[in-house]
Amino acid sequence: MTAQIDRRAFIGSALFAGAAASIITPDQALAGAAPADWTPGVADVEADIAEAPMTLVRGRAPSGLAGTLYRNGPAKFRRGGTAAGHWFDGDGLIRKFRLGEGKATLAAKFVDTPKRRLETKLDNIVMPGFGTPRRDGAILSSPDDGNAANTALLMAGDDLLALWEAGSPARIDPETLGTRGFKTFRDDLAHMPFLAHPRVQPDGTIWNIGSGGGTACFIWKLNADGSLNKAEAIKLPRPSYYHDFTATARHLVIVLQPWLQEVFKFPLASGMVWRPEQGTQVLVIDKDDLSKRRLFELPAFSFFHLGDAWEESDGTIRFDGALEANPTFGQTTASALLRGEYVKAPTPMLTQIILRSNGRAEMVAGKISAEFPTTDKRFAGLSRRYTTHVTDYSSGPFAHGVSQWDWQRGRADKYDFGHTQIVEEFLFAPRGNGEGDGWLVGTTLNLKARATELHVLDAKRVSAGPLVTWRASVPLPHTFHGIFAPKRG
Repeated sequence: MTAQIDRRAFIGSALFAGAAASIITPDQALAGAAPADWTPGVADVEADIAEAPMTLVRGRAPSGLAGTLYRNGPAKFRRGGTAAGHWFDGDGLIRKFRLGEGKATLAAKFVDTPKRRLETKLDNIVMPGFGTPRRDGAILSSPDDGNAANTALLMAGDDLLALWEAGSPARIDPETLGTRGFKTFRDDLAHMPFLAHPRVQPDGTIWNIGSGGGTACFIWKLNADGSLNKAEAIKLPRPSYYHDFTATARHLVIVLQPWLQEVFKFPLASGMVWRPEQGTQVLVIDKDDLSKRRLFELPAFSFFHLGDAWEESDGTIRFDGALEANPTFGQTTASALLRGEYVKAPTPMLTQIILRSNGRAEMVAGKISAEFPTTDKRFAGLSRRYTTHVTDYSSGPFAHGVSQWDWQRGRADKYDFGHTQIVEEFLFAPRGNGEGDGWLVGTTLNLKARATELHVLDAKRVSAGPLVTWRASVPLPHTFHGIFAPKRG
């Protein structure tokens, strides 16, 4: 697209304008088990962490595994007498776990954003966000003034991009973790929304979307080196909140849950209303011609994360996701966590969605709790069998296990780390050429040892547990998403 984009019209309206819940404190969270205080999962980190060796706890690193696990998540929520109003609004801290020659190291550095600089200077949380109000002292001339750069990561060319939801990617040096400023793909596209969950094709092509408020949606297509291929604004059937989307080799798939952005104000979540009577819509868009669309209808559900989609020879599209009965977690639970309270929310369940070529849509439950679904990215957009995810929300707000669900056999291969471990997203690192031939690399927060741990599992034998575990000298709060970058050469 060569025409200039009207940025102000696209993003201006958005950024410049349930079920009964019970509250459980940390010492009540583990019914029938030894109490474990989950609050380190939302604790503050006060400073960057210089690279240092991790201690080998057990096992031995598998031969052939070398690379870097990068993870992103909020890690500063409180300043002076103020606090963020939502888990999603803390300052982004990039973690770098380097693996090689049987050893592991950890370094961590905050993304140097205008938001972080201003709030450090004021020693107050003043910038608005998903669940945080705007306070005296806030400066908000564009979405990137409030950009926390705290959600996910994308490797594009020589840049590691720290992603948020409502603004630009932040450019990070993959080696030093230093911030290089915000990424502007074209002058007229500065500050445009760039979702935290881009979809990367096996050839490296990157697709992403962004919410402009109301029914406005922005479509991004980037080349493998991170340069802009095309950008186009489209209109959606309704103003749904979407944190993720998915894609096949030929289509973009946007799921429009009935959590509707009816009013745009701060905190942003305060203008969102749950309308289950409207059901969930799934919009399928042709990548080659964004005007070619199909709309599917499903019963109401809420979600944050989806797995990669694929298309079968008869035109049927399949994808999975961690689906919830309603958005209590995003509305209430994630705010209560910062107060040391656990508001019970519906458990997210792994579910496959099937979109038939005749216009019918179906849902098939995997019968297992699930969040943070990941896959073997070599098969992104292609037919696949496995979904890796965290599981077991039986005792508090965070997961305690990791699982690989086999859609072909309808069963899980899972490992339980125990109730004193908070389990984060595990990512696939390839070993051979077939799907699932490799390792799962991921992190946990060991509540008993008060330390972050790094684990490697065999993706074909998840239930056997870690092949190797290293432990850091510090505990780091729960992250959201990351990437594994194999060592080059």
